[in-house]
Amino acid sequence: MPESVYTVTTMPAARRPGCPFDPPAELLEAREHGPISRYLFPDGHQGWLVTGYDLVRAVLADPRFSSRRELMRHHPLIDYGDIEVPPAPPGEFLLMDEPRHGRYRKPLVGKFTVRRMRQLTERVEQITAEHLDAMQKAGPPVDLVTAFAKPIPAIMICELLGVPYADRGLFQEHIDLLLGGEATDEEQVAAYLEVQRYLAALVAAKRADPTDDVLSDLTDGDLTDEELQGMAFILLAAGFDTTANMLALGTFALLRHPAQLAALRADPALAEPAVEELLRHLSVAKTFLRTALEDVELAGHTIETGTTVILSYSTANRDPGRFPDPHTLDLGRQQGGHLAFGHGIHQCLGQQLARVEMRVAFPALFARFPTLRLAVPADQVPLRPETADIHGVKSLPVTWDT
Repeated sequence: MPESVYTVTTMPAARRPGCPFDPPAELLEAREHGPISRYLFPDGHQGWLVTGYDLVRAVLADPRFSSRRELMRHHPLIDYGDIEVPPAPPGEFLLMDEPRHGRYRKPLVGKFTVRRMRQLTERVEQITAEHLDAMQKAGPPVDLVTAFAKPIPAIMICELLGVPYADRGLFQEHIDLLLGGEATDEEQVAAYLEVQRYLAALVAAKRADPTDDVLSDLTDGDLTDEELQGMAFILLAAGFDTTANMLALGTFALLRHPAQLAALRADPALAEPAVEELLRHLSVAKTFLRTALEDVELAGHTIETGTTVILSYSTANRDPGRFPDPHTLDLGRQQGGHLAFGHGIHQCLGQQLARVEMRVAFPALFARFPTLRLAVPADQVPLRPETADIHGVKSLPVTWDT
C-alpha cells in the first residue's frame, strides 16, 4: 500500500449542530486528500472509503463489486465480532447480485415508471392538501415530521402495495425502530419480526382476494409467498423512510436559505430543479457498502478480493470536480447527475414516486404557510444519530402567523 494513501480510522459521530446539511467534516477532509482513502473498520478489517463522484459512480456500475449481505461483514460503525451474516432473505433484492437481484426487481420496473408515477400526482396533491388542512386546523406550533413529512410517503407506499389505511401506523412505528438508529438490537428484531408476520398475512390475503395494487399484481406469477413478503418489506421500508427524511430535512434547509426559498415561492416551475438540488445537497442516503469479488484496480490502488468498500454519497454529491461551488444550495443549478438515488442495477426503484411527492409537497407547504419558520433555534432541532441508515431530523418544530 503506498504511503501516500490517506487513512480514516473512525466514521464521524455527529454533524454540526444547527446546520446539518453538509457532510461530516472528516469525510470532506478525506476527499480533499483524494477520491479514495483507506478505512479501518471497528473489527480491524482494512477496507476502503470512496468519497469522489467518479469513483463512487464507477463502483456502483461495476459487477465486480457485490451487494450481497453475507459478503459485507464489516459495519463502518459497529464491531459485530465473529457473527456469521446469512444471505438476504428471499425477495430482499437490495442485498443481492444478479441473477437473484433481477428475479425480484424486473417484475417491479414497469410498476414504477415515470409515466405511472406522474399519474399519481393528483392523489399526492390530495393527501398533501389533507395534511396541510389538518396542520392549519391544529394551529402552530407543530412537528412537521409527524404532521407532514412522514404521513405523505407512508400513505402513498401503503396504497401502492395495498396495505389497509388503518394499518399504516404500524409500519411507521416499526420502520422507525428498524431504521432510526436508536432502538436496541432486541427492539429491532422484534419490530422486524412483527412486520414480517404482518406481511405474510397480507400476501396470503392478496393471493386469496387480489385488489388493485402492486402486491396483488405480483401474485400473478411464479414468485413464492416468501419472496413476495421480502419484496414488500423492501418497498415499504425504502418507500417511506427516505422520502420522509427528505421532506423534513429539505424544509429545514429551505428555511435556512431564505433567498432560495423566496425563488421557489416566486416560480412554481422551479419545483423540479429544486427537488434535484435538494437531493444532491442533502444526500440523506449517506453511504452504501460493496465488497470486491476479485482484485480490482481503482484510482491506482488494488482493492483485494473480499475487501469491503464504503461509498460516500454525501461527499460524491459535493465533489467540486463534478459540481461547481458544491456546498452552495442553488435551486437553479444546471448540473444534473447526482447520486442521491444511487447508480447502476441498484439505482432506487421508487425514485420517480419520491420526486412526485417532493415536487408537490414543498411548494404546497410554503404556499399554504407563507410565514412558516422554525419554532426553536436551529441548533436545537434534534438530528437522527449517525448510526441511522438515512440522515434526517427526529422532529422539526415549526410555527407560522395565524
